[in-house]
Amino acid sequence: MIDLPSVDELVRRRADVLSRIAAAARRVGRDPGDVTLLAVTKTHPAELVLRAAESGFTTFGENRVAEGAGKIPAVRDRFPDAVWRLIGPLQTNKAKAALQYFSAIESLDRERLAARLESLLAAEGRRLPVLLEVNVAKETTKSGAAPEDAEALARAAAACPHLDVRGLMAVPPYADDPELSRPYFRELREIRDRLRERLGLPLPELSIGMSHDFEVAVEEGSTEVRLGTVLFGPRNG
Repeated sequence: MIDLPSVDELVRRRADVLSRIAAAARRVGRDPGDVTLLAVTKTHPAELVLRAAESGFTTFGENRVAEGAGKIPAVRDRFPDAVWRLIGPLQTNKAKAALQYFSAIESLDRERLAARLESLLAAEGRRLPVLLEVNVAKETTKSGAAPEDAEALARAAAACPHLDVRGLMAVPPYADDPELSRPYFRELREIRDRLRERLGLPLPELSIGMSHDFEVAVEEGSTEVRLGTVLFGPRNG
């Protein structure tokens, strides 16, 4: 039996993280309110997500469509306003299912997927917020467009009228020293700024920063930090 943190403990952890986000933002003259805390619940049971929602979390991230499908309905029954975002790789053949459960896809990494989402969304008559995932370190084990391919992907996605291209997302290489993530965060921000200039898109969102480096990410312009371990403890798988 997994020992889940209590609602009171989750309230405390949430307050601590929000305080750290605020401090990081203020160090660089940013408004802490411009940073969204996304609670990453992958591998954790629905009961923990329910406790998190009770403790004040409103925005949740899942890595896999199938796992999200197994827990999102139970949470939505009690917390219908909870926001769910897909942050992991999306197979083209899972796109239709993803649209049933997630209000945003933050891992759009190829033109074929953009075309598939556009077709599905056009049939439904709705627009979907998306982030373009960039593999800033070109790691073979990670998804995401190569930095030099980001512009082509952005142009293709922007040409889809039912995709609302909001910005970029990246997962840099893990390092115990959070400062080692800073160059990758800066690179993603610079890619975003170039795309703004060349494509004329606002691209307000940068989803960077995880449990070990989110304060550095906030200093480098993150508008969304994706946190799991620091909130919920080690993953279960």
